[in-house]
Amino acid sequence: MRRREFITLLGGAAAWPITARAQQSAMPVVGFLSGRSLASDADLVAAFRRALGESGFVENQNVAIEFRWADGRLDQLPALAAELIERKVAVLFAGASESLGSALRVAAASVPVVFATGTDPVAANLIASLNRPGGNLTGVTVITAALWPKRLELLRELISPTPVIALLVNPNNINMIQAIRELNDAARKIGQDVVLLNADAEREFEPAFARLSAKGASALVVADDALFAGRRARLIDLAARHAVPAIYGRREYPDAGGLISYGASTVDQYYQCGVYVGRILKGARPAELPFLQPTKFELVLNLKTAKALGLEIPPTLLARARRG
Repeated sequence: MRRREFITLLGGAAAWPITARAQQSAMPVVGFLSGRSLASDADLVAAFRRALGESGFVENQNVAIEFRWADGRLDQLPALAAELIERKVAVLFAGASESLGSALRVAAASVPVVFATGTDPVAANLIASLNRPGGNLTGVTVITAALWPKRLELLRELISPTPVIALLVNPNNINMIQAIRELNDAARKIGQDVVLLNADAEREFEPAFARLSAKGASALVVADDALFAGRRARLIDLAARHAVPAIYGRREYPDAGGLISYGASTVDQYYQCGVYVGRILKGARPAELPFLQPTKFELVLNLKTAKALGLEIPPTLLARARRG
C-alpha cells in the first residue's frame, strides 16, 4: 500500500436524488449515529461540524444534527438507526459502523447514507465497488485489518525479544474476524506466538489483563473497537499497572498516555464524511461519490510512557514517529 500525505478520491459513479426530502423542511436534519460516545469522540464531532460548515451548513442555523450514541453497546446500533430513519433525516451518517451492515442497507432504501468504517465495504456487500458504489451508500474506510501486520512489526521492533504477544479484541465486533486472521497469518510467517484475549464489556478488561500475565505475554495489540475507544483511559491505566507495552490503532491513545499507535487519522475520516454529507445536502447523489480510502498513516509514540516502561526506543523507530 503506497502512503501519501493526503486522502484521495478514487473515481466516480451512479444515482439517488434527495431534493424532495431536503425540501420537506426549511432546515434539513442530519442523523449522526455512532457506536462510541460524545465523551470519547468530541474531536471527531468537531471535525464533522467543521466540514459541514465549510460546505455552508451551520448547525442550528440552516441544518440540524440529531445524535444517537451507542456508547460501546454495538447491539443497540440497529435500533438507533431505525429511530433516525423514523425521524426522516435528510442524510444519515454512521460512525464506528462495523456492526451495522444490514441496518445500513435498510436505511439506504429510504435515506442517503454516509458511513465511516474500518471494514472493506465491498467485501461486506454494502457497495458494488470503491470507485462506483452504485447505490445510496458512500463514505470512508480505513480497512483496519490490513494494518495488523504492520502493528505487529512495530511492536516487535520496539520490544525485542517478544516471545508472546497478546491481541485484545471485542468478540462482538465482526470486523475482528478478518483482523485476527491477518494478525495470525503475519505472526506465523515470522514465528511469533500470539494469544487472543476477549472483552465485550468494560468489566472484562481486568480479567483480560490477568489472562495476559498468566499466558506470559510481554506486549499487547489493542484492536480497533468502539468499546475500547470509548474507554481508552481505562485500558491505558491497566497497561501501565501491568507494565505491558501496548500498540493501538488511533493516535488518541498515545495522546492520552498510551505507548504507541499506528493507523489512519480518524479525525480526517470524519471530516471527509462531513464533506460528503454537505455535498449530498446540496444535491449530490451517493452513487456519484466514490468511497474514499486514506493514504496517510500516522506512527505516534509517547516518550514519557516509553521511559516509564523502561524502554529504549530504536533510533530507526524514533526517526519515523511523531512524538507525544
